[in-house]
Amino acid sequence: MRKLFFYIFLLFPCVAIAQVPITLTNAIDSALSSNFDIRIARINTDISKVGNTYGMAGGLPSLNGSAADNKSVLNLKQKTSSGININQKNVNSNSYNAGLTASILLFNGFKAIAIKGRLNLLERQSELQLNLQIQTTIAVVMETYYDILRQQSYLNIINSLLDVSSKKLDIVKERYKVGMANDADLLQAQMDLNLASQNLKGQELIIEQDKTSLLQLMGVKQFFSIAISDTILIDKTIRRDSIINYLENNPQYLSADQQIKINQQIVKEQRAQRYPSVRLSTGYNLTYSSSSAGFNLFTQNYGPTVGATLQVPIFNGNIYKTQQHIAYYNVQNAKLQKESLLLSLKADAIKTYLSYESTLQQLDSQQKSYSDAKRLVSIVVQKFRLNEATILDVKAAQDSFESAGYMFVNLQYAAKTAEIELKRLVYKLGTY
Repeated sequence: MRKLFFYIFLLFPCVAIAQVPITLTNAIDSALSSNFDIRIARINTDISKVGNTYGMAGGLPSLNGSAADNKSVLNLKQKTSSGININQKNVNSNSYNAGLTASILLFNGFKAIAIKGRLNLLERQSELQLNLQIQTTIAVVMETYYDILRQQSYLNIINSLLDVSSKKLDIVKERYKVGMANDADLLQAQMDLNLASQNLKGQELIIEQDKTSLLQLMGVKQFFSIAISDTILIDKTIRRDSIINYLENNPQYLSADQQIKINQQIVKEQRAQRYPSVRLSTGYNLTYSSSSAGFNLFTQNYGPTVGATLQVPIFNGNIYKTQQHIAYYNVQNAKLQKESLLLSLKADAIKTYLSYESTLQQLDSQQKSYSDAKRLVSIVVQKFRLNEATILDVKAAQDSFESAGYMFVNLQYAAKTAEIELKRLVYKLGTY
């Protein structure tokens, strides 16, 4: 029922009055079905499947029918061996041709087989690229979703600061009335409250912008107000070896391996051009021509035909040989690109894991600092109420609370994004 409610709002967002609650699962499911990048990648995969046939490789017979009817008006002048001379103007003539021709390739140096092999590899590569796009989109959706949670945590911190600033102003106003506070304290308290209010409005704008970005990734056609209520939970079980040893499952790496095989098939195609080719053809033709004057009043031919064509490449300026050499170089380039990609993936994995590990080590201590800073604000406000602390002491405690809170939330988000990237690198984001 919850999913049904969610999809009703996706289809009819204009009827939504309140904010629509969205979970991470909702966001990812919507992106998988509606995200434009994924839909384009799926169409590219379908194109590769449709084009992967023996007919596209040139290995199937071809059948062609033809017909032509030509009429003309001529000035006829003939002289025959029997001594008859014909000289006539405006002679009507008509010719009609029709035929059915079939041909099939018998041999072309196995080029058709090589092309079919390349089409198989291209189809597989398009599937890998679709998987890569799906993983990338899931990662971006998750990062955007958790960034909204991070920004909402910032908003909670600002709300807490706003509450403290409001209490501080109330205390200063009471003191000012009885002559225990000066104009400077009153102005400072009012400025602090105004700044917190401005920060609150700015943070609300950032959250709404992030929510719009999430809806865009989800592929909704009309934007509407959403609500996200969740916590950032971090998987602390990831190990470095489990990432490094499985990088070869990365779709981008597998696609690079496919590119080597594709280029190897192209070498076979280019090599096949240097071999003879044999094509068998057969057909049935009808030819009819008529004339209102002349030696032949009409001629008609019809009957079956059969034949074979042998084509032997002898010399064409070494074009085929050059193309084959270029294809060899492309294979070498593809191998180097695959090695470079694996090295790059390993470097990214190591750097991301180091960030993940370091962030996890800092999280517990920073959470304690955040809790301590929150308690400190409460204590200093209470002392300020009893006139045992100055307004500057309250301001310093607020700054410490804000700094500790922002650092703790940022560490949470950094650890989560590192976790997401590590799982994306080894193709494990499907277990979100």
